[in-house]
Amino acid sequence: MAASAPASQIETYFLQQAPAAANTENYEKIAANPIHRVAEQPVSTFSIDVDTGSYANVRRMLAAGELPPKDAVRVEELLNYFDYGYPKPASKDTPFQVTTELAPAPWNAKHVLMQIGIQGYDVDKAELPPANLVLLIDTSGSMDEPDKLPLLKKAFAQLVPQLRAKDRISIVTYAGSAGLVLPPTPGDRGGEILAALDNLAAGGSTNGGEGIQLAYAVARQAFVDGGINRVLLATDGDFNVGTANQEALETLVADQRKSGIALSTLGFGTGNYNDAMAEQLADVGNGNHAYIDSALEARKVLVEELGSTLLTIAGDVKVQVEFNPAVVAEYRLIGYENRMLKREDFNNDKVDAGEIGAGHDVTALYEVTLVGSGGESVDPLRYGKGSEAAADAKAPRAAAGDAKSGELALLRLRYKRPGENDSRLIETPLLRKDIAGEPSERLRFAASVAAFGDLLRGGTYVGQDFGWNGVIGLARGARGDDRSGYRGEFLQLAQTASSLQASGPVKGVAVAGE
Repeated sequence: MAASAPASQIETYFLQQAPAAANTENYEKIAANPIHRVAEQPVSTFSIDVDTGSYANVRRMLAAGELPPKDAVRVEELLNYFDYGYPKPASKDTPFQVTTELAPAPWNAKHVLMQIGIQGYDVDKAELPPANLVLLIDTSGSMDEPDKLPLLKKAFAQLVPQLRAKDRISIVTYAGSAGLVLPPTPGDRGGEILAALDNLAAGGSTNGGEGIQLAYAVARQAFVDGGINRVLLATDGDFNVGTANQEALETLVADQRKSGIALSTLGFGTGNYNDAMAEQLADVGNGNHAYIDSALEARKVLVEELGSTLLTIAGDVKVQVEFNPAVVAEYRLIGYENRMLKREDFNNDKVDAGEIGAGHDVTALYEVTLVGSGGESVDPLRYGKGSEAAADAKAPRAAAGDAKSGELALLRLRYKRPGENDSRLIETPLLRKDIAGEPSERLRFAASVAAFGDLLRGGTYVGQDFGWNGVIGLARGARGDDRSGYRGEFLQLAQTASSLQASGPVKGVAVAGE
């Protein structure tokens, strides 16, 4: 009779034969913004976005030797991961300072990049108003992985020393049902808070809807007038019990934000990460979304950027750019696909938009083509609005155009101060004469990040002639001071993505709506 194989060999054999767990990560489908002819559609309107979750998530996949699915790449979130050193506002009377720059696009000398930077005023941690924070923690069975609940505990453990006696922190968990683990507790009682975190364990199914309802109830109980009132939802987003329908959850969160309680989301984990859910809940909850792939990222979000994560200094921030058809032939907004607004939404104060936190900076890039540059991508219409015949008919009147003939575009921003219902307006004309001969270090780095995102999404607009060598060269020459090391890390990610580009298609990842 043959001898039995050692148990370790048997276990190894069955592990090798077992099918790999299916990847059920879920991403909202994104169709890149198209190129618009200014003669046909001169106005572009969108809501600002300060989320950074896409960048950290893309970093996680590249570090694992995988190219991300293209819908995991939201270019505006890659751009907004970095600090561009924009000038700060002179006073808090206007909560942010607007900076613009115009220079040739590195990948196409016939195009111009237009960078819009919005820098919010900063607040020292000691001067932050009292905070009422509810940590809503997913403790379902799917969180029983090293990069989920254990990492989550380490992340929030870094937050605890930042809390003060005047702050209140609560912990609500949810699995098969929701429960209150820690009632509202003064922030200087760190031992109790850390003990409550340390005792958390994963198990059961995921009743996210019930957890959110309980978290808001606890937040209302400890509500601080004039303070920070926020729910921090930490999850892999894999809701499968209770209010699992994303639309129903978004309605619940949208209703609760009217009470002055914001909701931010922190994503964790791999394999079943529901990015679409986490990103959209933060959007409708007047919060921000980050993805935590390491203890270092947790420190960035919950320690270094604590003020911008928690304290909102301007709400419902909308951007509208009206291009001058006498100067600009075409434009394309880079990113912000799921933040686009109708033109009439800009003046409608009932339409929700993004928030800016203390110290936050927001970046947007347009790629524009000037009239007569020879860089147009879209043929003009033969008939009707925007046709060459119509333009010729209007030529005498346009020739009479006067002071505005040197304007490339008019930039408008609307925002609300915290607690106000009526928006305020800022207008800034952008002049053709301000187009620089060469982009600054700031714009070169932003362009490298935008090109990085485009290449990860297929290279539709940047193209292979510029390619990864162009991205790497731009990033290397625009590292600047880089005390935090984030730009150096980006350069390494670009080199990794370049080496992985020919590795074949990404294996099945769910895309919302398909």
